[in-house]
Amino acid sequence: MSFKQFDKQSETKPEIKSENKSEDKSEIKPNTGKTAKPYSIEVLELGPMENFIYLIKDTATSRTAVVDPAWDTQAIMLAAKKNGMTITDILLTHSHHDHINGISDILNQYDAQLHLTYAEEKFWGDSHTTPTLHHGGDTISIGSTDITVLHTPGHTPGSACYWFDNQLITGDTMFVYGCGRCDLAGGDPEQMYDTLRALKNDLPGNTNTLPGHNYSVESHCTLEQQIAGNPFYHIKPPEKFVNFRMHSHDQYRQSPYQAIAASEMDIFKE
Repeated sequence: MSFKQFDKQSETKPEIKSENKSEDKSEIKPNTGKTAKPYSIEVLELGPMENFIYLIKDTATSRTAVVDPAWDTQAIMLAAKKNGMTITDILLTHSHHDHINGISDILNQYDAQLHLTYAEEKFWGDSHTTPTLHHGGDTISIGSTDITVLHTPGHTPGSACYWFDNQLITGDTMFVYGCGRCDLAGGDPEQMYDTLRALKNDLPGNTNTLPGHNYSVESHCTLEQQIAGNPFYHIKPPEKFVNFRMHSHDQYRQSPYQAIAASEMDIFKE
């Protein structure tokens, strides 16, 4: 697996303004020291599983993509209204219930197009929507903001990350200092091993990773920080990774996850 067809242009990590956990939220805006970018990102933490829902607004057109709408859809639509956003697209990282249970409410209020990968649509098997399906490497344009679909299997067969301007929305593929479960239907720890290493090898180190849940001491971090502090990057070969993900990890770690250096991994030895 490789994402090397994508341009590794270097960008400065944007400034993030965060407020209280479980309240609303933060907004990601371009760093004011650089030329203004054509988008902004509003972040909401919603629901009993601490989901992060992202609203990506194209500044010029107000077209907005919401990623994984779930739980409190009134809060999502209120945030959209408050920020002058028109929801035109729904991007799914995967089809687990905690990431999709707000889709119907959004579609009832907005003429929005649903996007997911071919592999996830086959896994999901939902017959109530007519989505636009994508392969890894496809581009979704939200106004002048181009978002690249990365097919990142492991948590589910068709899991996707969304990459644009050095922002990487990871869903349940990668949390800050963690990764998604692989013991649910469709999960595959060997695919997760390959996916994480493809992200490491093929994306810039200053990529800003934006996870699907607030399971860590930080709400986001760079890929470089993930490589240094995420224990799933320290485990190899693949068979040891599989054992760690499927058996050992949850015995030793609980959220909120903290960074663990490679030199500290001996704490997980049984």
